[in-house]
Amino acid sequence: MKKAVKNAMAAAILNANMPIYTKTGDEGKTSIYGGKRVSKSSPLVEAYGSVDELTSLIGLVISKLKVKEEKTFLTGIQKNLYKIMSLLSGAPVKLNNLENEILGFEKRIDKLVNKLPKLNRFILPQGTELASWFHVLRTVCRRTERCVIAVFNSQNSITRNNQPVIIKYLNRLSDLFFMFARWYNKGLEIKT
Repeated sequence: MKKAVKNAMAAAILNANMPIYTKTGDEGKTSIYGGKRVSKSSPLVEAYGSVDELTSLIGLVISKLKVKEEKTFLTGIQKNLYKIMSLLSGAPVKLNNLENEILGFEKRIDKLVNKLPKLNRFILPQGTELASWFHVLRTVCRRTERCVIAVFNSQNSITRNNQPVIIKYLNRLSDLFFMFARWYNKGLEIKT
């Protein structure tokens, strides 16, 4: 988002006399970047709402982690998801760093694969609390990916240049969450 938009949002939040509710969505519509009103049931709103849900669940997982480096890493993912959400709503956002982030995901995945027992069967999404939360992240990330692809398939207005990297980012992110789920189960996986 542009600096002016961020400053305006911050000023609005800090204004103690301003209520949190605006009543502008009471008839089932919401505003996207630029002031355009769309239905809250729109695939576009569903897509960036799914990204928002994923970001919030990552925050929950961050609250469960003990290692600062892991918290910082997941906070970086939250920031990238906010950029994706902004782009989906029509804001002119640059996603220059996503390709490098994807390469970083792949390196982490490869390290975890080398440290864990070989997987030759499906595993049930359960185990330790953190592993279970990472499974939730994985499934919400997969749904988010499907929602975003549906928007990309139905609309030409979103910058086509960013579509492949966003899809790849979400796909690799769900793979990473799967590997974190395995890692935090520490060999306690129940196979089907």
